[in-house]
Amino acid sequence: MKIVKTVKEVREQVAQWRRQGLRVGFVPTMGYLHEGHASLIDRSVSENDRTVVSDFVNPMQFGPTEDLQTYPRDLAHDAALVEAHGGDLLFNPEPDEMYHEGFSSYVDMSVLTEELCGLSRPVHFRGVCTVVTKLFNIVQPDNAYFGKKDAQQLAIIRHMVDDLNIPVQIVGCPIIREADGLAKSSRNTYLSPAERTAALVLSQAVKIGSDMVRAGTVEAAAVIGAMKEHIEAEPLAKIDYVKMVDVATMQQITVLDRPALCAMAVYIGKTRLIDNFFTQDILPEGN
Repeated sequence: MKIVKTVKEVREQVAQWRRQGLRVGFVPTMGYLHEGHASLIDRSVSENDRTVVSDFVNPMQFGPTEDLQTYPRDLAHDAALVEAHGGDLLFNPEPDEMYHEGFSSYVDMSVLTEELCGLSRPVHFRGVCTVVTKLFNIVQPDNAYFGKKDAQQLAIIRHMVDDLNIPVQIVGCPIIREADGLAKSSRNTYLSPAERTAALVLSQAVKIGSDMVRAGTVEAAAVIGAMKEHIEAEPLAKIDYVKMVDVATMQQITVLDRPALCAMAVYIGKTRLIDNFFTQDILPEGN
């Protein structure tokens, strides 16, 4: 497994693999890798001949009051995990390698970015779309792997790839959870012991909501209300949003009469965590 820092090195390596007729998978990350990232790498390794992993804390997707400077970083740990799971190339550029002086080109999107995380993080998805487009242009993979925990991001990237005719297959992979249910996240390291316990209200709310949908509840307000009531009972939790949206448009819906995403963002202390469930994952086929 090689670690490279420049676009030129990535392109040279991928070109060599292409000359050999090899398929390339790609896992874009912001580093501080955990079992969730490992599951994406495992999927890529199983479905491709070579796997590239990017490890880049993208400054463009952080707002001025967000945690860019304190976001956890550990390249040695990340490299060991990528190698252990069969990755072939780790791309770890510096910000000035990705955004040269005078950089002024951006990829933006309407509609899908206007709800959920887009409301409280207005610059976030422009930064995501721009960096992912750049990474796709640099790596030019056959397949790219993203976790379903970032469900809005996954929907946006799928739409962007379709809109811009980018020749890459986007593969969504299941949420990986701790034994007690908490969704794996690099930001979990911010939590104190008391906050770590309090954070379980997210996965507990997911279970409450998904159980209601499975039992036949079709009113979005009833599902959301029960989930919010549970979260609000935790003193360390502050809700950013809990919403039910159309999977295709990310716009809010009132009745579960189509494939839907129930997504939430909750502050536990100062740490913002997300979780979700898709109704199509829990309902019998045809519902």
